[in-house]
Amino acid sequence: MSWKSFVAMGDSFTEGLDDSYPDGTYRGWADLVAARLAVDAGPNFGYANLAVRGKLLGEVVAEQLEPTLMMRPGLVSFAAGGNDVLRRKVDPWALVNKVDSLVGRIRETGADVVLFRFADVTVHLPGQRIVGPRAAVLNDGARRIAERHGAHLIDLFADDAFRNPLLWSADRLHLSAAGHRRVAGQVLNALGVGVDEEWLLVPPMPAPTPWLLARGADLRWAGQHLAPWIKRRLAGAVSDDASTAKRPRLAPIEAIA
Repeated sequence: MSWKSFVAMGDSFTEGLDDSYPDGTYRGWADLVAARLAVDAGPNFGYANLAVRGKLLGEVVAEQLEPTLMMRPGLVSFAAGGNDVLRRKVDPWALVNKVDSLVGRIRETGADVVLFRFADVTVHLPGQRIVGPRAAVLNDGARRIAERHGAHLIDLFADDAFRNPLLWSADRLHLSAAGHRRVAGQVLNALGVGVDEEWLLVPPMPAPTPWLLARGADLRWAGQHLAPWIKRRLAGAVSDDASTAKRPRLAPIEAIA
């Protein structure tokens, strides 16, 4: 099956952090998927990416759902909630209910939907006992929602390759270029579209870091990434200065095989 249009909804995961184009803007898995879908769809294929880094799930629904419905795409991806589960207070079951309602509205238009069970970022982060159960509620909810509405489910949580730190950027929260390629490959495989097998390749797992060096790396990470993140949260700011979608309207994208 080929789709004539694709709209990607979400936060930094879908915007493409930290997979940069040469000009410093972000590519990410969604751009890769769109470029591959354009091969089969032809020159009239349209792609919009409404994702904005730092957005909470409720903000994604409030700001991106109606524009998505107005574009009447054939395919929609939705991925959000990661920023919510990192907050001090959150009701993950309420998040699942919002996603369920959103997917229902999109499916009523006849569009196909892609959902995600997120990879386990707590492997590389502190606070596993707090974040882990919240993320599990989101992931379990995504599975039930996909089954209920007939959506495509991309199960990154079940993919042990994402335990490899080389699939993640230095901040341990966002994917590296290799991580985004692997996500794109999984999405395309789930959609029944041929994919370059190199996208699914995983760099060799690095050798274990001696305990003392690992603790030093943790301290540097906390100073460079965790502390600034906490400061921004206390100030009510998003992750950085992005406030608008990089591709707010359906437009062509250069096809790649």
